[in-house]
Amino acid sequence: MIILTGGAGFIGSVILRKLNEAGHNDVLVVDTAAMEGCQNLKGKHYRFEERDSLFNSLRSFKPSDVDAILHIGAITSTTETDKALLDRYNFNYSKHLAEWAFEHGTRFIYASSAATYGDGTLGFSDADDMTARIKPLNLYGESKREFDAWLLQNNHASQACGFKFFNVFGPNEYHKGDMASLVFKAYHQILETGAIRLFKSADPHYKDGEFKRDFIYVMDAVDVVMWALDNSNVNGIFNLGTGHARSWNDLANSLFAAMNKPANIVYIDMPENVRKQYQYFTEADMSKLRAAGYAKPFQTLEDTVGDYARNYLMQPNPYY
Repeated sequence: MIILTGGAGFIGSVILRKLNEAGHNDVLVVDTAAMEGCQNLKGKHYRFEERDSLFNSLRSFKPSDVDAILHIGAITSTTETDKALLDRYNFNYSKHLAEWAFEHGTRFIYASSAATYGDGTLGFSDADDMTARIKPLNLYGESKREFDAWLLQNNHASQACGFKFFNVFGPNEYHKGDMASLVFKAYHQILETGAIRLFKSADPHYKDGEFKRDFIYVMDAVDVVMWALDNSNVNGIFNLGTGHARSWNDLANSLFAAMNKPANIVYIDMPENVRKQYQYFTEADMSKLRAAGYAKPFQTLEDTVGDYARNYLMQPNPYY
């Protein structure tokens, strides 16, 4: 059995489909009760467990029952202000689950986040000694950094494989509301208005729409997770982006091209509450993952935005 937390969510449900395609049908999906039976799970092979009952179930499992734990579930809102909630699910829940895995010699793969890097002043190196130095801009990022730091401080990084996901987009993100990718939001903006709204720059070093992010397609990101599952000797905390930052304008133009519509970008003022914690540039240093043996190239932004738009968003059934 594979335990997959967050298995009904965006990245988790794509992992679930990939697991099924690889012959893993005994998957215990762990998520909130509200996600049970959601569209992301349709047509997939799994059993469901509500997240707060998982630890009771773990007490009844034999170590041999669980082949791996893929801990993808978390509070993912970058605007969450309830620190107690983040402590409970993003740190303590992760810590207890990891401790069970380490005690029983179970493969443990988990999701960290590029939000740990804050404004990027110190760069985007996933070297272990950077974890104590970087300063996230929000409580979500801090909760993820805190768990990474706990692993390192307790010499557990050699027993786990963590991924700092950068800007992931793609099918099955439709339930995420404000946390959905710009590709998803912009697609519907174009349908409704024929235009895409992007923030004006509040930093004189960047022109409007020219701030850059490391956008990675969910299919590429999940390929890395599946590779880690198949290579139990790969451990540590790794960046997971493409290694090539692209501008918001690039992303917008890729979407217009995929939809076969003329480019029409409208720049709007950045809200005051966003300006102080806005990331103008992110780009994953991918050398550590490449050195660990991951050799598959990442797809271009144009190709992945095109695939997402044409093969999912523009289809009657947009789910993967």
